[in-house]
Amino acid sequence: MSLTPSSPAADAPDHALCVDLDGTLLDSDILYESLLALLARQPLYLFLLPFWLMQGKAALKRQIAARVTLAPEHLPYNPQVLELLRNTTQRPRVLCTASDALLVAPIAAHLGLFERVMASDGERNLSGTRKAEALVDAFGERGFDYVGNGKVDLAVWQRAAGAWVVNNDDRLARAAAQHTRVHAHWPAPPRAAAWVKALRLHQWLKNLLVFVPLLTAHRFLEPQAVVQALLAFVAFSLCASGVYVLNDLLDLGADREHQRKRRRPFAAGRLPLLHGLLVAPLLTAAGLLVALACSPGFAAVLLIYYAATLAYSLRLKRVVMLDVVLLAGLYTVRIIGGTIAINAELSFWLLAFSMFIFLSLALLKRYTELHAMLARGKTTASGRGYGVDDLPLLQSLGAAAGYIAVMVMALYINSPDSVELYRNPKLLWFICPVLLYWVSRAWVIAHRGDMHDDPIVFAATDRPSQVVALLCALFALVAI
Repeated sequence: MSLTPSSPAADAPDHALCVDLDGTLLDSDILYESLLALLARQPLYLFLLPFWLMQGKAALKRQIAARVTLAPEHLPYNPQVLELLRNTTQRPRVLCTASDALLVAPIAAHLGLFERVMASDGERNLSGTRKAEALVDAFGERGFDYVGNGKVDLAVWQRAAGAWVVNNDDRLARAAAQHTRVHAHWPAPPRAAAWVKALRLHQWLKNLLVFVPLLTAHRFLEPQAVVQALLAFVAFSLCASGVYVLNDLLDLGADREHQRKRRRPFAAGRLPLLHGLLVAPLLTAAGLLVALACSPGFAAVLLIYYAATLAYSLRLKRVVMLDVVLLAGLYTVRIIGGTIAINAELSFWLLAFSMFIFLSLALLKRYTELHAMLARGKTTASGRGYGVDDLPLLQSLGAAAGYIAVMVMALYINSPDSVELYRNPKLLWFICPVLLYWVSRAWVIAHRGDMHDDPIVFAATDRPSQVVALLCALFALVAI
């Protein structure tokens, strides 16, 4: 069912145009927006939520709304509903929502499109039949049109003169049509591509690090070791996607102020926040089950990875320098996990190299973010502890960490460990100048402002970087 609004219906002077907020005017939900903002600021509020809910849903909303503020200018508005409101000038426009008035009032003031606001007040949850009764009291039976998006709105459409059905399927539009005239149905766009982006499947490339111990220990021809490494890869990938979803949910405000991150599915309103809150723990649980199938030791490593990533998302990403050290550590944990998955011995040299090279990449990531903000005239990174004045320091520290990683590689070549694994270890020396070129080039690109804000994506998609990886692999094979 696909209808378009006629001009008389959109601008009839005899009844009010009443618009729902969550999922209708907004491609989001204020309750979940405010809840996530609260938990991102102080996770311990999670333990108070059941007690607030025991007082009723309206009381829960008021308790949360009293503790957070949302930026109306950055919220994801539905462009079709906005256009409808702007084209309606001859009758009252009413924002009628179950969200709390404390958070709704700033949104209405920002838009400047409503003559009246009706919202939950801490005692009455203005939803379903309560909303219908409030609108009938205000405008009379069939004295208003209503724009909504969910099954709960059927109670309102039963008493409305007309309906706009937003962000839902044909079944809801047909159900609404049994009660009132449906002026238009604007279904939600397909979500498959948005989920692919939200799960960041391309970021699974980072989890290929679990195969590094398989290669460096020269066990890539052992079927059992290969299967264990594959299980480790799947476990890390599922867990990482769960963390990415959770991180995006907790970082909505900062993402919407970022030039590129504001297009992420949850920040842009392309996916419901509730779905994200359900998917994140399911992915994490699936990853842990696969990890247990691999080995209990590997499952313990994955738990450490998840705990560290969660701490990073909730708090530590705002701590200067600790954030980049933790990011480097999370990459190194993947290598540790791959080592334990195949029951190999941890290599001091591999861990030292990975820590320094990934510290360089983590600093490169922060440098790129600050450089982009400087270009936009901003002085501080939202949700981070850095300012543009830190750019020279980050550049020097990052380049130094990259060069130290190459030095670790050089020292390894001359160690007894390399003699045990390679027949011609001196051929590994060719890797050093190649790595020096790559580290130097990456920082030059960042200095010029042309670096992707995720260096791992840059390394995977940049042609010279691919050639560098191929050359390093070739020199290592020749040295065996």
